[in-house]
Amino acid sequence: MPKNLPGIYPEDQNLITTPKNLRFSKFDQDAPIVRLVNSILTQAVEEGCSDIHIEPEQQEIRLRFRLDGELYEAARLPHSLLAAIVSRIKIMAGMDISEKRLPQDGRFRANIEEREVDFRCSTLPTAWGEKLALRILDRAYALTQIKQLGFSADNQASLLALAHRSQGMVLVTGPSGSGKTTTLYSILTQINSIEKNIITLEDPVEYTLPGVNQVQINPKAGLTFASGLRSILRQDPDIIMVGEIRDRETARLAVQAALTGHLVFSTLHTNSAAGSVARLRDMGIEDFLLASSLAGVVSQRLVRQLCLHCRQEFVMEEQLAEKLGLLAEKGELFFRSQGCKACRYTGYRGRIALQEIMFLGPEIRDLLNRGESSEVRIEKMAIEAGMVTIMIDGITKAKEGRSSLEEVMKAIFMGGL
Repeated sequence: MPKNLPGIYPEDQNLITTPKNLRFSKFDQDAPIVRLVNSILTQAVEEGCSDIHIEPEQQEIRLRFRLDGELYEAARLPHSLLAAIVSRIKIMAGMDISEKRLPQDGRFRANIEEREVDFRCSTLPTAWGEKLALRILDRAYALTQIKQLGFSADNQASLLALAHRSQGMVLVTGPSGSGKTTTLYSILTQINSIEKNIITLEDPVEYTLPGVNQVQINPKAGLTFASGLRSILRQDPDIIMVGEIRDRETARLAVQAALTGHLVFSTLHTNSAAGSVARLRDMGIEDFLLASSLAGVVSQRLVRQLCLHCRQEFVMEEQLAEKLGLLAEKGELFFRSQGCKACRYTGYRGRIALQEIMFLGPEIRDLLNRGESSEVRIEKMAIEAGMVTIMIDGITKAKEGRSSLEEVMKAIFMGGL
């Protein structure tokens, strides 16, 4: 066995055949599988990972962790351990260990590093056995203050202005995994007070917020976003958070709530702030209702943050500027990743968000009321009113050395240049 596995029990040496970076710690439990599963969970949490993937192949099990949005392989285990690992995690998550033909979902909480960490689990039958995916919900990283989210000074001021409105609808948009829920939780933490009745509808409730009434939707029992929102409106709310606007009915109810004196927060999957108007219009919301109810939109992406220990300065050359479509930045000073021990030789450590915040001012409301609300015109009007686009925000943060241009462009164009 390699010598970089401190604390492994001698009797468990035969469990691991081809480990890479996986570390093992000594646990009180006697069963080797229990110790193995606990070790996997502990290392993922210690490294600040967001997901664990346990993937069966023909001969082995591939163990991968997602760190800063990127998957890397942590170890390979013998396939003979799969059934025991899956059963152990199913028991922890309250799933049916006898059901192997259908996908299942579950959840459990573990005490790791002297703090409670939630894990959301799902199983999926594959050709070589059940695949496990575990989302790590660590409050130590998730519940942050707005000032820790990486907003520029102007964007932070704009977000706080939206958060402290008395009514209207505020949307946070972006692709899956762009930090929308974290931003919403940070806003609710900022405005939570004894004078406010805050109620949320979530699928699922990822983190508990003290003083906030959080509702887990349950479609099987008939509790959907739409039906839950109807019930919330009878609970005398001041502030409502709807986890996601997925359909026409939920969109209409959210607009109605915003029009009747409530502050409503929600999320949408759109690529830009201006695109949210088109998305709501596609859901059947009339322009004049949007003009009256929508207060503002935050669009964001997550990018990896350059490692402060090894980042390097460089001057943008014409060839690279042309390749990235940034000829205006030729000759400007930027930073690039290098790689060192502190960042696992990736060049990156942690993530920050890129944002654009669009207020629906009088000009945009007038466009909507006149029915002349193309996405291009709305974005142009927002820029004229002072909106900093997500592209400009990303370039600015790349110049500051907070991320690289490659990361910024990949996030904005979703991997395609």
